[in-house]
Amino acid sequence: MAHARLTVTPSDIIAPVSPRLFGSFVEHMGRAVYTGIYEPGHATADERGFRRDVLELVQELGATVIRYPGGNFVSGFRWEDSVGPVAERPTRLEVAWHSIETNEVGLHEFADWAETAGVEVMNAVNLGTRGIEDAASLLEYSNHPENTALSEQRRANGRDEPFGITLWCLGNEMDGPWQIGHKTADEYGRLAAETGRVMKWIDPGIELVAAGSSNADMPTFGTWEKTVLEHGIDVFDHISLHAYYEETNGDVDSFLASGVGLDRYIRRVADIIRETLDAHGSDRTIGISVDEWNVWNQTRFNEIDKPPLFAGGWNEHPRIIEDEYTVTDAVVVGSLLMSLLRNSDVVSMANLAQLVNVIAPIRSEPDGPAWRQTTFHPFALTARFAQGSVVRSTVEADEQSTAGYGAVPLLDAVALADGDETTLLLVNRSTTEALEVAVDVEGAPVASVLHQRTLGVPDGGSRHSSNSQSEPDAVLPLDLGIVTVDDGAARAVLPALSWSIVRLATPRTTSTITTPGTDNV
Repeated sequence: MAHARLTVTPSDIIAPVSPRLFGSFVEHMGRAVYTGIYEPGHATADERGFRRDVLELVQELGATVIRYPGGNFVSGFRWEDSVGPVAERPTRLEVAWHSIETNEVGLHEFADWAETAGVEVMNAVNLGTRGIEDAASLLEYSNHPENTALSEQRRANGRDEPFGITLWCLGNEMDGPWQIGHKTADEYGRLAAETGRVMKWIDPGIELVAAGSSNADMPTFGTWEKTVLEHGIDVFDHISLHAYYEETNGDVDSFLASGVGLDRYIRRVADIIRETLDAHGSDRTIGISVDEWNVWNQTRFNEIDKPPLFAGGWNEHPRIIEDEYTVTDAVVVGSLLMSLLRNSDVVSMANLAQLVNVIAPIRSEPDGPAWRQTTFHPFALTARFAQGSVVRSTVEADEQSTAGYGAVPLLDAVALADGDETTLLLVNRSTTEALEVAVDVEGAPVASVLHQRTLGVPDGGSRHSSNSQSEPDAVLPLDLGIVTVDDGAARAVLPALSWSIVRLATPRTTSTITTPGTDNV
């Protein structure tokens, strides 16, 4: 058995937990919308055609913000196609994903669904084929109360009150040559800044997200962020960061250390923001919006799935990147969530990409069931129990060598403090050994265990085990089992290759240690 020690300092607060860290993403891509959240003929469909079974899972997942409608899709999108009588909306070629877009679901329908789901809409504007005028028009249509042509058009289309959308993305991945309307940093930075200025003149209360690098391996990474910020340092409220991870060439150790890579990526962008603000003598705060992150088998998509998609005919909502996630993937997703929390002093929001069917925690079948993928569980439990503030913690642990990130500790950990409770998120990166973790909470002796769950390799399964339509509950969070309390300290044994959550009662004023116990709810 490997060993680790975790020291938690509740008085050393990194940042309050923001609900916006638990966002997700619905793009008009593949089956995310059609037969995903929306399927009028489905047995569970409501009067508007949205699937209630999927909606219930979205609410259980705990998603708080949904980015919409793209993604690559938005760089060729004509927003006015998506409003007005559905029967009169045009059907278009959707070039980004080689699909047919019917526009049956548009701004009004999605906003209504979001209200029912209890999520905030994060809307994106097209800076690929369009620009200032169209972004300003969409904002006026969405948010201006009345007595202008566009606001009255919205009212005539059935929405008297403004949508009141606060979060706006200024384009998507404009540094990427795959993007419709791909631009240089100077071209994009100037367009985004000028677009943002006009949008804030229309509605000063909005928040704007500039498009940062598509990934940390882009040749322009770093210089892109600096150049874009130089153009709009007085306009942008956030700058985006996109990060996807996959297991390549069987290198599971590097894959399980993906959180280390995300940590480094985030801190580098944070340094660039700070350096640019300092150089301008600005006291503004610009957050990092990790508005696309996930595990995604991009190698398979680019080599196997994408070529026939783009070589074939044009179809409505084709199946695109419907990855089936494994135990290993779920542990990595849990670890990436921990990275977002650990860096919440600079990460202002984050969106798991995506929500349904497309590299998603939720899967659904046309005329069939919806179910939870393995990655659903660490997200849902974290969104539910990550309350209060992220606090400083120190890990001392056995290490393992990785090709991607060097030597990394076997234990990945994040601690949160909320009153007299301390919540620990823990990952054992070893694929072969259990990990015994001794926990000390400074100034707050552990009194009892309130709740604990772990997601790992199921009995009789392997690290490749997954959930499916036929076996939707093959991989579930289970009782961690071995968590003990002795003399104010806790001790947990984490199974090999696992993600765990442990909630501890840590009263700061009591000197009495109660009998350990769990409620396991």
